[in-house]
Amino acid sequence: MELLQNLALGFGGAVSPINLLFCLFGCLIGTLIGVLPGIGPIATIAMLLPITFGLSPLGALIMLAGIYYGAQYGGSTTAILLKLPGESSSVVTCIDGYEMAQKGRAGAALTIAAVGSFFAGTVGTLLIAGFAPILASFAEKFRSPEYFSLMLFGLIAAVVLAQGSIIKAIGMIVLGLLLGLTGTESQSGTARFTFGVPELYDGIDFVPLAMGLFGFAEIMTNLDRRGRDRATAAPVGGMMPTREEIRRSIPAILRGTFIGSLLGILPGGGAVLSAFAAYTLEKKIAKDPSIFGRGAVEGVAAPESANNAGAQTSFIPLLTLGIPSTPVMALMMGAMTIQGIAPGSAILTERPELFWGMIASMWVGNLMLVIINLPLIGIWIKLLQVPYRLLFPCILVLCCVGAYSISSSTFLVMMMAGFALLGYVFAKIGCEGAPFLLGFVLGPLMEENFRRSMVLSFGDPVIFVQRPISLTILLAAVALILLIVIPQFRSTREVAFQDP
Repeated sequence: MELLQNLALGFGGAVSPINLLFCLFGCLIGTLIGVLPGIGPIATIAMLLPITFGLSPLGALIMLAGIYYGAQYGGSTTAILLKLPGESSSVVTCIDGYEMAQKGRAGAALTIAAVGSFFAGTVGTLLIAGFAPILASFAEKFRSPEYFSLMLFGLIAAVVLAQGSIIKAIGMIVLGLLLGLTGTESQSGTARFTFGVPELYDGIDFVPLAMGLFGFAEIMTNLDRRGRDRATAAPVGGMMPTREEIRRSIPAILRGTFIGSLLGILPGGGAVLSAFAAYTLEKKIAKDPSIFGRGAVEGVAAPESANNAGAQTSFIPLLTLGIPSTPVMALMMGAMTIQGIAPGSAILTERPELFWGMIASMWVGNLMLVIINLPLIGIWIKLLQVPYRLLFPCILVLCCVGAYSISSSTFLVMMMAGFALLGYVFAKIGCEGAPFLLGFVLGPLMEENFRRSMVLSFGDPVIFVQRPISLTILLAAVALILLIVIPQFRSTREVAFQDP
């Protein structure tokens, strides 16, 4: 009964005209950037962060969340029709989705992707509504040692689940931690890593860093790539799947939803890893694995369900523990900070209308995406004809205006340009920006909780293993480190993103 009352409170805020408008705007923008390759939700949310200064807290979070899960929907459209993934989590969908389109089953593939995404998004939203309050009440037992151990576990998990080299992932996290500590040290008032620059005494601003590292740098990387030949979209055809396609897709949707819901909660997991894991599982358990890559409907249903479930459940650690599990959640955390909201269990008790309003908006947004996406397929395909040389100047202007508007300072614009250059270098040497951003966000929080723990224990580090919850989390972190050391797991990790 209490859950129903909370959901009624949430829907009361989510379905207000202004918040419905924010939800629709976020879903449309998310679908657009999911369709257009080379932008992505991270860059878009980073660029739109300055806009949230003038919005209500609930409206800002509803819009940004809509962009995130809207991108998961949009990415499947071009993946199926053009074999061109607009969003990284839709890379796997290209394999069988495009083959279905070549056989005249594009409409059926799009319908299955939309229905699977809606079902997975609904399940993810229900999981948040059901388990988030339980986790939030459990989080009330957390003190500074538990939070420090949890953040350490999160960073280690981000290394294990990151694509590419483990050494590079560790280096990116360490660099993010160091930059996160830039500014005036809270205890002694000593300036650290400021190099005598007064603007850095308050630390590095999150917004220009995110816009430069993901927005600006993404444009530079795209311009550096060779131009592709313009793809021709496959005809959509009939939208209704056959009875056989429905029979085969239902178990795949259920399995994809389960995998995505589980991996979305893990630090470093989220939509991308969920999609790859779901496709790999379907291929492993299939009676005839050779059908994959030739238009298997399971190859569309499972990853599309998984990436949407993973996108939804990745909100759970942020809303209950205040720990961002993915770069997008780190940006959401930045948006909350801009609004003066401290992410964590306190949201549920102190701002229930915000917590439940955001959950209700997720279901509303998923319903909107099903309704608006299938009829607008033709428009999204037409947008792909817009030359990139016309798009990137608009994005650059938006980034510069957004950075300057934060405090009317040209220094932040130059800072954004510096991080853009850094992000471009990261891309050239094969380093992911995600571990860097997580390290930057969690670094100051880890330092603060470490200091508090030392005060509680009078300088004795044994406090981290004396408290049962903290010890359990640290043992889990050690287990992850051992997994990296085991050669069999390390080789499996290296091919996990290449197997499909």
